[in-house]
Amino acid sequence: MKALSMIRPVLLVAAPFFLALGLVLPLVRFETLYFFDETPSLIEIIVSLWQGGDGLLAAIVALVSILLPSLKMIGIAAEATATGVGAGSLFYRRVVPHLSKWSMMDVLLVAIVIAAAKTTGLADAFTQPGLWCYAASSMISGLLHSLMGDASGPK
Repeated sequence: MKALSMIRPVLLVAAPFFLALGLVLPLVRFETLYFFDETPSLIEIIVSLWQGGDGLLAAIVALVSILLPSLKMIGIAAEATATGVGAGSLFYRRVVPHLSKWSMMDVLLVAIVIAAAKTTGLADAFTQPGLWCYAASSMISGLLHSLMGDASGPK
């Protein structure tokens, strides 16, 4: 139990840190031909979709990749730092489990894009640090959610 209380603060800081890195670092590198390569970050992809006229898709990607993970981390942090039962606990018990279901969607989508680019021969695609940071954030917040559920016991 002592180890859990020591690791929780580290995880509470690590998850949003890796999310921030995952949003601004390049996710994937596409190489087409020998003179062209592109390494967009998640935020650049959303902006590009918006500017390209795909506003609905940009909004969905922003919702699933930025807003929902941020809300999940806020809920986990509120529950971890709460001293009593209150609104934070209600949000944690009711909303965070639903947000957890969407945690790895972006990582899956990027993996599908990489596989599609490689199998069609349109481009060579390689993962970049942003994807790994985003995946780490999702896994850390999932672990933190699981640890907090174990620590609180049955409800």
